Amino acid sequence: MINVLPDALLCHILSYLTTKEAASTSLLSRRWRYLLAFVPNLEFDDSVFLHRDKRVKNPLREKGLVGFVLLDANNKRKKLSTSFPDFVDRILDLQGNSPLDKFSLKMVDGHDPVDPDSVVPWIHKVLVRGVSDLQLVVDMNEWTSDPLPSRIFLSETLVKLTIKIRDGPFIDVKHVHLPKLKTLYLRSVVFDETDIGFSKLLSGCPVLEELVIDHIGSCVWTSCPVSVATLKRLTFCCENMKSCGMHEENPNNVSFDTPNLVYLEYAEVIANNYPKVNFDSLVEAKIDIWMTDDQIEEVTLRDNEENCMVGNATDFIFGLRNVRVLYLSPDTLEVLTYCCKQIPIFNNLTHLTIKSNPKVGWKSLPKLLKNSPKLETLVFQGLLHRDTKEKDVAISSSSVKVLKIFISDEKVKKQIEKVKHFMETMPRLEQLVLYYDVKVSSQLQMLRRLASSKCKIHLIPSNLSV
Repeated sequence: MINVLPDALLCHILSYLTTKEAASTSLLSRRWRYLLAFVPNLEFDDSVFLHRDKRVKNPLREKGLVGFVLLDANNKRKKLSTSFPDFVDRILDLQGNSPLDKFSLKMVDGHDPVDPDSVVPWIHKVLVRGVSDLQLVVDMNEWTSDPLPSRIFLSETLVKLTIKIRDGPFIDVKHVHLPKLKTLYLRSVVFDETDIGFSKLLSGCPVLEELVIDHIGSCVWTSCPVSVATLKRLTFCCENMKSCGMHEENPNNVSFDTPNLVYLEYAEVIANNYPKVNFDSLVEAKIDIWMTDDQIEEVTLRDNEENCMVGNATDFIFGLRNVRVLYLSPDTLEVLTYCCKQIPIFNNLTHLTIKSNPKVGWKSLPKLLKNSPKLETLVFQGLLHRDTKEKDVAISSSSVKVLKIFISDEKVKKQIEKVKHFMETMPRLEQLVLYYDVKVSSQLQMLRRLASSKCKIHLIPSNLSV
């Protein structure tokens, strides 16, 4: 039945396969030998290409052939090398200048060695062909010092650009012209001219809607301005800097001029100043901001002082006041306590998730809950936290209707007492959902007796929580 389909539709179907799989179909019949030349999506992955345990079943092997069979200029069959770079070269040569929608290249150290000098011509070829989706995922040491071709940032056709390269490389953004780019994903790259280069890059993307900045240390920048009027989704994550202790200083200035942003995921050390924070349209935010080691040490020395402040993230926190869905990390709760002069009123907030850490206190949580008058769903990812002078979190005035709690297998008795306290002090609670480790299931059964016609209790194993 599939052979009655037109060539255009068959090429469209082949575009959903990896290029290796698509090339294997050239054995099916004479007609299929020509189709690969017109497939609009190319996906090259050296791990799938080389490794037996990950290899897609290749019908050529059953016929005693090691490589891929395609047609040469005289329509004669020829065997291709099993070398990954040679395979990419031959496929690109086969397709010539036919239109290309997507080009994805994934390479990892320890596989078939690929000279970075070979990759640059591949990039140039697909850019000339008008590629709209370019993905470069490279985990190779050789790329640490080689800059990417500047032509990537002068494309009239790119709509989506993904660059994920280990420990580099430098991005030369002296000239940026990406008039159609809507999605930009950058991981571990280094901007030429640091923050100035970052600003130049954004200014050259006039219709950008989604931006992902991952594993890029803005803490070494003089400033970090994100100013894109069209931006709808922003992910800015530098957790790796926290884990490796690279955040010894606070960024001086961090600004957000993103009036149409609806989703924000932000993980970074707090800045000294937030000159502009425009999140007027923000609906959902996942926030993980933290203090430097020096600020944490100062908190330890001054914690007995009333209203101890060691930083000022107030303007950033106030910028979040319109959100409906909010996720806060343990470190963010600490920032609310020691780096926020006051907590804003979250008039639109209906869903709040709090992640707990036994080493971090809940000192700011009562005020946060009090300032969330429309909160309906409250989620605790863990109940263990550092004890402070404050009594248990008082939420008797809360409007929460649904309470979800993830129970760990440590200090179970203490966690059960907290659950009882919540049930006794939340007058509007209609549903309590407890996600638990199998080891503690028997200890939680007693909580079922607290259920009533007004409040239902559900016990769910944590492996079924998703």
